[in-house]
Amino acid sequence: MSKREEREAQQKLSFESLNILIGKWRDGTFAEVIADWKWIMGYSARYKGTIAFYTILGLLSTTLGLISSVISKNMINIITGREVEKLPLLIALMVGSVVFNLTIGNVINRISTRLSIYVSNDIQADIFDKIVDAEWLELSKYRNGDVMNRFNSDVSTISSNAISWVPSILNIIYSFVATFILIWHYDHVMALLAFGSAPLMLVMSKFLLKKQREFAKKMKEMSSQMMTFEVETFYNMDTIKSFGITGLYGKKFREWLEKYKVVSLEYNWFTIWTGVLLNIMATIVEYAAFGYCLFLLWKGKIKFGHMQLFLTQRGNLNSAFNNVVSLIPSFLNTSVSAHRIIELCELPREHHIVESAELDPMAADGFEIRMDHLNFSYIEGTRVITDSAFEANPGEIVALVGPSGEGKTTMIRLILGLIFPQDGRAFMRASNGMEMEMNADTRHLFSYVPQGNTILQGTIAENMRMVKEDATDEEIEEALKIACAWDFVKDMPDTFNSNIGERGRGFSEGQAQRISIARAVLRDAPILLLDEATSALDVTTERQVLRNIIQSRPNKVCIVTTHRPSVLNMCQRVYRVMDTHVTELSEEESSKMAMDF
Repeated sequence: MSKREEREAQQKLSFESLNILIGKWRDGTFAEVIADWKWIMGYSARYKGTIAFYTILGLLSTTLGLISSVISKNMINIITGREVEKLPLLIALMVGSVVFNLTIGNVINRISTRLSIYVSNDIQADIFDKIVDAEWLELSKYRNGDVMNRFNSDVSTISSNAISWVPSILNIIYSFVATFILIWHYDHVMALLAFGSAPLMLVMSKFLLKKQREFAKKMKEMSSQMMTFEVETFYNMDTIKSFGITGLYGKKFREWLEKYKVVSLEYNWFTIWTGVLLNIMATIVEYAAFGYCLFLLWKGKIKFGHMQLFLTQRGNLNSAFNNVVSLIPSFLNTSVSAHRIIELCELPREHHIVESAELDPMAADGFEIRMDHLNFSYIEGTRVITDSAFEANPGEIVALVGPSGEGKTTMIRLILGLIFPQDGRAFMRASNGMEMEMNADTRHLFSYVPQGNTILQGTIAENMRMVKEDATDEEIEEALKIACAWDFVKDMPDTFNSNIGERGRGFSEGQAQRISIARAVLRDAPILLLDEATSALDVTTERQVLRNIIQSRPNKVCIVTTHRPSVLNMCQRVYRVMDTHVTELSEEESSKMAMDF
C-alpha cells in the first residue's frame, strides 16, 4: 500500500471512529471510555512533570515551524525584491530555527521513548502480578492466546498512548489554530479555502464508510482463519507427517491463499476507485487555492513569498485537521485495550490465608490431607464431586482411579487450592492438630507433576532449579537418582548441565517424565501429587521410583492418579472417582480392580 493509500485509509478510519464516538455518546456508553482513560491516566500521572515538559517542547517546536515559514516567506520576497541587506539576518534566523527545531525533535523522541518504556514496564509488572494471582477457575475461562495478546499487544497500545495522547492533542490543536490564524492574518479568503478541504473530505468519506467496514471485516476474518490454519498445522506437524497427509494440507493451504487473493484484490480495487474520488476532491481544493494565489499575485496584492507561505500552510492546515481527527481512533483503540486489561485485573483474587505460614515449622512431620462431605461444580447444576470424603496420611501412597473425565484431576485441583468446594471441606492437618483450609498460601507445601510434558527449553539443571533456585549439584543428582533419571543423565555430555530442546525434544516421554518427577522431588515438599505422571514408565521403573520416594522421604504423602495396577498394589489407600462420587475401596476391591486392568 502506498503512502497516499495509507493516508486515505487513515482518514476513513478516523471519520468512522468519530461516528463510533458520537454513537457512544448517544447510547450512554461514553462513560465507559472515560473510565478506561482514567485508569490509564493513573499510570501516566506518575510522570506528569516530564509529560508537561514534553508538551511544552512540542508547542515550542510547532511555533518554531511557523516562524520558519514566515522567515522563508520573507527570504523569498527579499530575493525577488533584491533587498539583499536583510538577507544575512534572515539566513541566520533560518539556520538557528532549523537547528533548534531539530534538537527539540530529538529530545522529544528520547523523552517519548523513555516514558513509553517506563509506563509499559509499570503496567506489565502490575498486570503480571494480578494475572498470576487471579483465581484459577476464572482465569481458565480465557484462552492462553487471548491472555498473551492482552498482556503484550494491549499493554503496548496503552503505553504508547498513555503519555503521548494528551500532549499530542494539545500540540495538534495548537498547530491547527495557529496555522489558521497565520493564514487569516494575511488573507481571510485564503484561510477559508485552506480550511475548506477538511470538511469536504469528511462529507465524501462518510459515504464510503459502509463499504470500507465490510471489506475491513472480511479481510480480518480471512487473516484470522488463515492464521488459525497455519498454527494448527505447524503445532500438529508430527500427526500430519505420521498420517502421510502433507500433500492434503498443502492443497488446503493453497485454497486459503486463493481465497485471500480474491478478497485482497477486491479490496485493492475498492481502495483504487475510492482513492480516485478523494484525490479528485482534494485536487479541486488544491487548485482553487493555487488559482487564488495566482490571481492575487497577478493583481500585485501579494509577493512570491506570500504565495509560498499560503500554499505550504494550506497543506499544513489540512494535515493538522486530519491529525486532530486521527486522534479519535487512537483514543478509542487505547480505551478498548485498557478495558481488556482492566477485565483481567478485576478477576477475583486467589484465596489467601496468612495464618498458613504457621504450618511451615511442622513440614518435616508431614501433613494429613482430608476432605469431608465435599461437593463441587464447575457449572451450576452440573455436579462433578458429590458428598465425598478423602484421606491421605504421611508415609502413604494414595491412588485416585476411575474413568477419564470423571473428576480425578478436579480432586487434584481441590487439593492444591486452585478451586474450592461449594459445600464441605478440603483441608490439611498438621501433627499438632492444627487444621488449615486449602488455599494459595498452602500450595508451597506441595510438589506437583501434571499430565503431559512440562520440560522447558534450557539445561536439565535449569529445569530442576525452577523449584529450588539455590539447589546444589549434589541435591540435583540425588533427586535425579530417586526419580531413576540419573541412569541416562550421567551418560550425557554435560550430565545435568546438558541442554534440552523445546518441550523436552531429544528425550523419550518416559525420560521427560522422570526429569519432571526429579524436579518435584528436589522441591522436597511434604505432599507429592502425581497426575498420571508415571504413565510412560515401565512397571519396574515405576515401582522403583515410588519406592525411592517413600524410602527417602518417609513422612511424605504421595497422591497419584493412575490406571496402572502396579501402582495400586503399592498403595495404602485407593479411591475410585466415578459418577461424581469419591469412594475408598477395600483391599479386596483394590486387588480385584488391579487384576481387571
